[in-house]
Amino acid sequence: MQSVESTFENLRKDFPILTRTVRDNKHLVYLDNASTTQKPNQVIDAITDYYQNHNANIHRAVYALAEEATEAYEEARDKIANFVNIKDRQEIIFVRGTTEAINLVAYAWGRTHINEGDIIVTTEYEHHSNIVPWQLLTQEKRAKLEYIGMDDNGELILDDLDKLLATGKVKLVTFSLMSNVLGTITDAPKIIEKCKAAGVLTLIDGAQAVPHMKVDLEQLGCDFFAFSGHKMLGPTGIGVLWVRKSVLNTMSPFHGGGDMIREVHKYETTWNDLPYKFEAGTPNIADVVGLGAAIDYLTKIGMDNIREHEIELTKYAIEKLSQVKGLHIYGTKDISKRGGVISFNFADVHPHDVAQIIDEEGIAVRSGHHCAQVLMERLNVAATSRASFYIYNTKEDIDVLVNSLNTVAKVFKL
Repeated sequence: MQSVESTFENLRKDFPILTRTVRDNKHLVYLDNASTTQKPNQVIDAITDYYQNHNANIHRAVYALAEEATEAYEEARDKIANFVNIKDRQEIIFVRGTTEAINLVAYAWGRTHINEGDIIVTTEYEHHSNIVPWQLLTQEKRAKLEYIGMDDNGELILDDLDKLLATGKVKLVTFSLMSNVLGTITDAPKIIEKCKAAGVLTLIDGAQAVPHMKVDLEQLGCDFFAFSGHKMLGPTGIGVLWVRKSVLNTMSPFHGGGDMIREVHKYETTWNDLPYKFEAGTPNIADVVGLGAAIDYLTKIGMDNIREHEIELTKYAIEKLSQVKGLHIYGTKDISKRGGVISFNFADVHPHDVAQIIDEEGIAVRSGHHCAQVLMERLNVAATSRASFYIYNTKEDIDVLVNSLNTVAKVFKL
């Protein structure tokens, strides 16, 4: 039987981009997976096969290609349901990504259910996608947006949530399951338990978590959940919104147009069944098929194996990076509470300078505020460098990163 370690070593051959060189023939070391992941041949081939052999619009015709395209599209919905343990496929809505999913909820649920004086709660380590839509909604409705604070270890202060829930005005608590900057894994069960006791709905941004750990929505018990395909080996421009049906039935359509209707008359329209009520127009069929292929790929490896691999990588990376003089790592050191994301600053060297110098060695990391400026303000920094790992990364990649940071130290005479 093949070992877990050899599985991860062997799968690199499935990713054609990892064979290329950059910057004067340097081997590519890709460490920006929290932003987007690379795509295996299996996903690329599935998209190509769709366009070469099955391209047609779905749900609209009875000829062979249309039936094949519809079947592939709906099969991907079933794969998603199995992947995150959703019992009712009608609760799964295809969107462009997590950002659109959260905006859909803010518009189609929020504009009906949020009123003046109500409170929406989010956290200090959210991506802008889970802040800005709520700012827009609360400003429009003259409601309030409040935050759960974060301690110096990068973990949420749930006493803040208790105080807000005690007001009786909170209508929604929304949070990321894993921080895209700190890698902190949120204690979602505890938050959901508190919210249920108070009769408050919960929305989870699962964009960073779903690719890296096993997620069971039936067990979690939240009301809304969103994630993106491109962070889990799938194509860009496709994502998933899950909404509990009892909540989904109270929501108005987000977009109007083809396929989300049952009948259209001059002055009135009736809506299609779920989930198509929220999937207006020609959908991103090819990339739904690609997402289905990505789920097949991840399922074959096993999400528990992926989590184990990333824990090992993250532990190794923190140990090695901690030995670099002048480098400060943000977030908890408890590996069980964080994913494969490490944000750091290096003495007084600007993160952009760090990223530019190590790019000359072929290393791709992210520098900047990572669409998390509220968190940057909490950390009292303008930006950080961020290295993030995935299934094709190795300890050798981390060694190359550490060596390149030593080069940065020499350049700046640290």
